[in-house]
Amino acid sequence: MFDNIPDNNGTSGLSSSSDDEDRVLTGIEGFDEICNGGFLRDRTYLVSGNSGAGKTNFAIQFIYNGIVNYGEPGLIVATEEKPQHIRENVAKFGWDLKALEDEGMLAIIDASSTKIGVPSQEKFVDVRPFDMRSMIDQIITAQEDVGATRALVDSSTALGFQIQDPARIRVELLKLSSTLEILGLTSIMTCETINENEVSRFGVENFVTQGTVVLNYHKADNVRTRSIEVYKMRGSDHSKKMHPYDITSQGIVIHPNEEVYMF
Repeated sequence: MFDNIPDNNGTSGLSSSSDDEDRVLTGIEGFDEICNGGFLRDRTYLVSGNSGAGKTNFAIQFIYNGIVNYGEPGLIVATEEKPQHIRENVAKFGWDLKALEDEGMLAIIDASSTKIGVPSQEKFVDVRPFDMRSMIDQIITAQEDVGATRALVDSSTALGFQIQDPARIRVELLKLSSTLEILGLTSIMTCETINENEVSRFGVENFVTQGTVVLNYHKADNVRTRSIEVYKMRGSDHSKKMHPYDITSQGIVIHPNEEVYMF
Protein backbone atom coordinates (compact mmCIF):
# COMPACT_ATOMS: atom_id res chain seq x y z
CA MET A 1 0.00 0.00 0.00
CA PHE A 2 1.00 3.65 -0.21
CA ASP A 3 1.55 5.92 2.75
CA ASN A 4 2.37 9.63 2.75
CA ILE A 5 5.24 9.95 5.21
CA PRO A 6 6.82 13.33 6.02
CA ASP A 7 10.55 13.83 5.51
CA ASN A 8 12.61 13.63 8.72
CA ASN A 9 13.59 17.27 8.54
CA GLY A 10 10.36 18.45 6.96
CA THR A 11 12.01 19.61 3.73
CA SER A 12 12.85 18.21 0.34
CA GLY A 13 16.55 18.29 1.19
CA LEU A 14 17.61 20.50 -1.73
CA SER A 15 20.02 23.37 -1.64
CA SER A 16 18.91 26.66 -3.15
CA SER A 17 19.56 27.08 -6.87
CA SER A 18 22.67 28.88 -8.03
CA ASP A 19 22.34 32.61 -8.73
CA ASP A 20 23.81 32.20 -12.23
CA GLU A 21 21.22 29.61 -13.30
CA ASP A 22 18.41 31.04 -15.45
CA ARG A 23 15.35 29.32 -14.04
CA VAL A 24 11.81 29.24 -15.36
CA LEU A 25 9.31 29.03 -12.53
CA THR A 26 6.41 26.71 -13.23
CA GLY A 27 4.23 28.28 -10.56
CA ILE A 28 2.86 24.79 -9.81
CA GLU A 29 2.64 24.69 -6.04
CA GLY A 30 5.44 22.52 -4.62
CA PHE A 31 7.06 21.60 -7.93
CA ASP A 32 9.68 24.33 -8.16
CA GLU A 33 10.85 23.28 -4.72
CA ILE A 34 11.49 19.65 -5.68
CA CYS A 35 13.42 20.62 -8.83
CA ASN A 36 15.61 23.21 -7.12
CA GLY A 37 13.92 26.34 -8.41
CA GLY A 38 12.14 25.48 -11.65
CA PHE A 39 13.13 24.34 -15.11
CA LEU A 40 16.33 25.54 -16.76
CA ARG A 41 15.47 28.07 -19.46
CA ASP A 42 15.43 27.09 -23.15
CA ARG A 43 15.34 23.34 -22.46
CA THR A 44 12.80 20.66 -23.25
CA TYR A 45 11.31 18.36 -20.61
CA LEU A 46 9.26 15.19 -20.79
CA VAL A 47 6.23 14.83 -18.53
CA SER A 48 5.07 11.22 -18.63
CA GLY A 49 2.50 9.18 -16.81
CA ASN A 50 -0.36 6.72 -17.02
CA SER A 51 -3.96 7.54 -17.82
CA GLY A 52 -5.57 9.82 -15.26
CA ALA A 53 -2.28 11.06 -13.81
CA GLY A 54 -2.85 14.64 -14.95
CA LYS A 55 -0.06 15.10 -17.51
CA THR A 56 -1.96 17.56 -19.67
CA ASN A 57 -3.21 19.49 -16.65
CA PHE A 58 0.34 19.79 -15.32
CA ALA A 59 1.68 20.98 -18.66
CA ILE A 60 -1.09 23.50 -19.34
CA GLN A 61 -0.71 24.81 -15.79
CA PHE A 62 2.93 25.51 -16.68
CA ILE A 63 1.82 27.45 -19.79
CA TYR A 64 -1.04 29.25 -18.03
CA ASN A 65 1.05 30.27 -15.01
CA GLY A 66 3.78 31.50 -17.33
CA ILE A 67 1.36 33.92 -18.95
CA VAL A 68 -0.68 35.02 -15.94
CA ASN A 69 1.98 35.07 -13.23
CA TYR A 70 5.21 35.75 -15.10
CA GLY A 71 4.21 37.55 -18.30
CA GLU A 72 5.70 34.85 -20.54
CA PRO A 73 3.54 34.10 -23.63
CA GLY A 74 3.07 30.46 -24.55
CA LEU A 75 2.04 28.10 -27.30
CA ILE A 76 0.37 24.69 -27.25
CA VAL A 77 0.66 22.07 -29.99
CA ALA A 78 -2.40 19.83 -29.69
CA THR A 79 -1.67 16.53 -31.42
CA GLU A 80 -4.41 14.41 -29.81
CA GLU A 81 -7.27 16.59 -28.59
CA LYS A 82 -9.08 19.29 -30.51
CA PRO A 83 -8.13 22.73 -29.11
CA GLN A 84 -11.75 23.43 -28.18
CA HIS A 85 -11.83 20.32 -26.00
CA ILE A 86 -8.62 21.45 -24.28
CA ARG A 87 -10.15 24.87 -23.57
CA GLU A 88 -13.27 23.26 -22.13
CA ASN A 89 -11.41 20.67 -20.05
CA VAL A 90 -9.22 23.19 -18.20
CA ALA A 91 -11.99 25.74 -17.68
CA LYS A 92 -12.88 23.82 -14.50
CA PHE A 93 -9.66 25.16 -12.97
CA GLY A 94 -10.61 28.73 -13.86
CA TRP A 95 -8.14 28.84 -16.75
CA ASP A 96 -9.64 30.85 -19.61
CA LEU A 97 -7.38 29.95 -22.51
CA LYS A 98 -9.57 31.70 -25.08
CA ALA A 99 -9.16 35.00 -23.26
CA LEU A 100 -5.38 34.58 -23.33
CA GLU A 101 -5.53 33.83 -27.06
CA ASP A 102 -7.62 36.95 -27.64
CA GLU A 103 -5.04 38.97 -25.70
CA GLY A 104 -2.28 37.68 -27.98
CA MET A 105 -0.51 35.85 -25.16
CA LEU A 106 -1.30 32.27 -26.21
CA ALA A 107 -1.36 30.37 -29.49
CA ILE A 108 -2.84 26.89 -29.89
CA ILE A 109 -1.86 24.84 -32.93
CA ASP A 110 -4.45 22.30 -34.06
CA ALA A 111 -2.31 19.34 -35.11
CA SER A 112 -5.04 16.75 -34.61
CA SER A 113 -8.06 17.61 -36.78
CA THR A 114 -6.37 17.08 -40.14
CA LYS A 115 -4.98 13.74 -39.01
CA ILE A 116 -8.48 12.39 -38.40
CA GLY A 117 -10.01 14.07 -41.45
CA VAL A 118 -12.18 16.74 -39.86
CA PRO A 119 -12.20 20.48 -40.65
CA SER A 120 -10.77 23.02 -38.24
CA GLN A 121 -11.64 26.66 -37.64
CA GLU A 122 -8.53 27.31 -35.56
CA LYS A 123 -6.15 30.16 -36.38
CA PHE A 124 -3.16 27.81 -36.44
CA VAL A 125 -3.66 24.44 -38.15
CA ASP A 126 -1.13 21.85 -39.23
CA VAL A 127 -2.87 20.94 -42.47
CA ARG A 128 -0.65 18.14 -43.77
CA PRO A 129 -0.46 14.47 -42.84
CA PHE A 130 2.24 14.15 -40.20
CA ASP A 131 5.45 15.87 -41.21
CA MET A 132 7.90 17.22 -38.62
CA ARG A 133 9.04 20.04 -40.89
CA SER A 134 5.45 21.20 -41.31
CA MET A 135 4.86 21.11 -37.57
CA ILE A 136 8.04 23.06 -36.85
CA ASP A 137 6.99 25.67 -39.43
CA GLN A 138 3.68 26.06 -37.60
CA ILE A 139 5.50 26.40 -34.28
CA ILE A 140 7.75 29.14 -35.69
CA THR A 141 4.73 31.01 -37.09
CA ALA A 142 2.82 30.77 -33.82
CA GLN A 143 5.83 31.83 -31.76
CA GLU A 144 6.36 34.89 -33.94
CA ASP A 145 2.67 35.78 -33.59
CA VAL A 146 2.59 35.81 -29.77
CA GLY A 147 6.26 36.05 -28.83
CA ALA A 148 6.11 32.74 -26.98
CA THR A 149 8.86 31.73 -24.56
CA ARG A 150 7.09 28.59 -23.27
CA ALA A 151 5.71 25.70 -25.30
CA LEU A 152 3.77 22.47 -24.85
CA VAL A 153 3.56 19.52 -27.25
CA ASP A 154 0.64 17.38 -26.10
CA SER A 155 1.50 14.68 -26.81
CA SER A 156 4.66 13.08 -28.16
CA THR A 157 2.87 9.72 -28.01
CA ALA A 158 0.56 10.72 -30.85
CA LEU A 159 3.59 11.70 -32.92
CA GLY A 160 5.22 8.37 -32.16
CA PHE A 161 2.23 6.41 -33.43
CA GLN A 162 2.34 8.43 -36.64
CA ILE A 163 6.02 7.56 -37.14
CA GLN A 164 5.93 3.93 -35.88
CA ASP A 165 9.64 3.04 -36.19
CA PRO A 166 11.39 3.56 -32.79
CA ALA A 167 14.67 4.66 -34.38
CA ARG A 168 12.89 7.28 -36.47
CA ILE A 169 10.77 8.35 -33.47
CA ARG A 170 13.98 9.14 -31.60
CA VAL A 171 15.41 11.13 -34.50
CA GLU A 172 12.23 13.12 -35.15
CA LEU A 173 11.61 13.90 -31.47
CA LEU A 174 15.25 14.94 -31.07
CA LYS A 175 14.79 17.24 -34.04
CA LEU A 176 11.68 18.73 -32.41
CA SER A 177 13.25 19.05 -28.96
CA SER A 178 16.40 20.68 -30.31
CA THR A 179 14.40 23.11 -32.47
CA LEU A 180 12.27 24.21 -29.52
CA GLU A 181 15.44 24.97 -27.57
CA ILE A 182 17.04 26.84 -30.49
CA LEU A 183 13.88 28.96 -30.75
CA GLY A 184 14.33 29.98 -27.13
CA LEU A 185 11.37 28.01 -25.85
CA THR A 186 11.26 26.29 -22.48
CA SER A 187 9.07 23.35 -23.35
CA ILE A 188 7.18 20.32 -22.13
CA MET A 189 6.38 17.26 -24.20
CA THR A 190 3.82 14.93 -22.63
CA CYS A 191 3.96 11.18 -23.00
CA GLU A 192 1.70 8.34 -21.89
CA THR A 193 2.94 5.21 -20.14
CA ILE A 194 1.32 1.81 -19.79
CA ASN A 195 2.74 0.59 -16.49
CA GLU A 196 4.56 2.01 -13.47
CA ASN A 197 7.96 0.70 -14.55
CA GLU A 198 7.99 2.83 -17.71
CA VAL A 199 9.09 6.43 -18.05
CA SER A 200 8.08 6.72 -21.73
CA ARG A 201 5.79 5.01 -24.23
CA PHE A 202 8.34 4.05 -26.89
CA GLY A 203 11.45 3.85 -24.73
CA VAL A 204 13.23 6.75 -26.47
CA GLU A 205 11.41 9.96 -25.49
CA ASN A 206 13.33 10.50 -22.25
CA PHE A 207 16.63 10.35 -24.14
CA VAL A 208 15.84 13.35 -26.36
CA THR A 209 14.82 15.73 -23.57
CA GLN A 210 16.81 17.47 -20.85
CA GLY A 211 14.67 16.17 -18.03
CA THR A 212 11.89 13.71 -17.23
CA VAL A 213 9.06 14.17 -14.74
CA VAL A 214 6.94 11.08 -14.05
CA LEU A 215 3.39 11.33 -12.74
CA ASN A 216 1.89 8.11 -11.39
CA TYR A 217 -1.69 7.23 -10.59
CA HIS A 218 -1.20 4.10 -8.47
CA LYS A 219 -3.78 1.63 -7.26
CA ALA A 220 -3.23 -0.42 -4.11
CA ASP A 221 -5.75 -2.02 -1.76
CA ASN A 222 -8.58 -0.62 -3.87
CA VAL A 223 -7.35 2.95 -3.34
CA ARG A 224 -5.63 5.18 -5.89
CA THR A 225 -2.73 7.45 -4.91
CA ARG A 226 -0.95 10.07 -7.00
CA SER A 227 2.82 10.58 -6.89
CA ILE A 228 5.34 12.66 -8.80
CA GLU A 229 9.02 11.92 -9.36
CA VAL A 230 11.67 14.08 -10.98
CA TYR A 231 13.30 11.16 -12.76
CA LYS A 232 15.99 13.17 -14.53
CA MET A 233 17.02 16.82 -14.80
CA ARG A 234 20.30 17.50 -16.54
CA GLY A 235 22.33 20.36 -15.12
CA SER A 236 20.25 20.67 -11.97
CA ASP A 237 19.88 19.12 -8.56
CA HIS A 238 16.43 17.71 -7.78
CA SER A 239 14.59 15.63 -5.24
CA LYS A 240 15.25 11.91 -5.55
CA LYS A 241 12.01 11.04 -3.77
CA MET A 242 8.45 10.35 -4.86
CA HIS A 243 6.10 13.04 -3.58
CA PRO A 244 2.30 12.97 -3.36
CA TYR A 245 0.19 15.47 -5.26
CA ASP A 246 -3.47 16.37 -5.60
CA ILE A 247 -5.53 17.68 -8.48
CA THR A 248 -7.56 20.45 -6.87
CA SER A 249 -10.11 22.94 -8.18
CA GLN A 250 -7.19 25.32 -8.88
CA GLY A 251 -4.94 22.73 -10.52
CA ILE A 252 -2.13 20.45 -9.39
CA VAL A 253 -0.67 20.87 -5.90
CA ILE A 254 2.47 18.92 -4.94
CA HIS A 255 3.48 18.17 -1.35
CA PRO A 256 7.29 18.52 -1.33
CA ASN A 257 7.69 17.72 2.37
CA GLU A 258 5.97 14.35 2.10
CA GLU A 259 7.01 11.10 0.45
CA VAL A 260 5.14 8.21 -1.12
CA TYR A 261 6.33 4.72 -0.19
CA MET A 262 5.27 1.45 -1.80
CA PHE A 263 5.08 -1.70 0.27
